[in-house]
Order: sequence, then C-alpha cells, then structure tokens
Amino acid sequence: MTTPVPASLQKDPKRANNWKTLPVEQLTDQDVLSMPDGEYMNDQQLAFFRLKLQRLKADMLANAGETTEHLREDTVVVPDPADRATIEEEHALELRTRDRERKLLKKIEQAIARIDSGDYGYCEETGEPIGVGRLMARPTASLSLEAQQRRELKQKMFGD
Repeated sequence: MTTPVPASLQKDPKRANNWKTLPVEQLTDQDVLSMPDGEYMNDQQLAFFRLKLQRLKADMLANAGETTEHLREDTVVVPDPADRATIEEEHALELRTRDRERKLLKKIEQAIARIDSGDYGYCEETGEPIGVGRLMARPTASLSLEAQQRRELKQKMFGD
C-alpha cells in the first residue's frame, strides 16, 4: 500500500530540465524536486542546498543581532510587578528561541561541511539517499526518514 504524494512534492515534468538552463540562484524548490532521480546530489543540487543553508544561517544571525538589541532596549526599570513579569517572560521566551536557533546553526554548519566532503544527501547510518523532498523540508537532515524513525523509536523506548 503506497501513501499518496502531496501535490507540492510531486515532480512537474515541465520543470524537469530547468536546472540545466537556470542559474542556481533562480532555481526553485519545485525545479530541484523535478530533477530526474539519476541526477541526485549533482553539482546543481549541492549548490542549491548550500545556498539554501547559507541563507538560513544569515537569517538566524540577523535574528540574533535583533535579539541582542531588543534585550538592550527593554532593560528599563518598570515599577509595576505584572509588567516586569511580562517583560521577563518575553525575554525568557526569546532567549529559548535563540538557544534553539544556536543549535540549528551548528547543524547548518555541519550540513555545509557534509556538502564540502561530498556526503550531503546520504544517510549517516545506512548510506542511502535521504531524498530531495526530505532535504527541502529539513535541509540539515543527516538521516533518512526510516533511520530517523528508528532512532526516535529507540529514544522513546530506552530514553536518551
């Protein structure tokens, strides 16, 4: 029994050869998804994912700068305890978000290193292709969907 493929992940035959003529900066997710399976992790795809990862990294670094500025601006003393608690809760939430982004930043750098080494797009455990659709959804993925599911099941059963 096969599960239906969402329309956003289906290959568009009209776009199958766009990767041959368009520069990497102009390629869309759909163009890369429409590439033939035999072209998996060719130079164009690797360049596309490198660019995607670099943009994600730049966005996160810009957000980090905004957080620093935001925390600096909100350090005024507020006499009302409820207002002060609200501001402190907002700061805590923002810092937790930035901590998650810091961890993601490390994964982005590891993914770029895998592109440089030629291992990007292949499962670290099995060596099988991860799949373009999964990499579109999570460009930092280092495990195939099946390997990730096995890892999560082990963690659920045995803990970290």
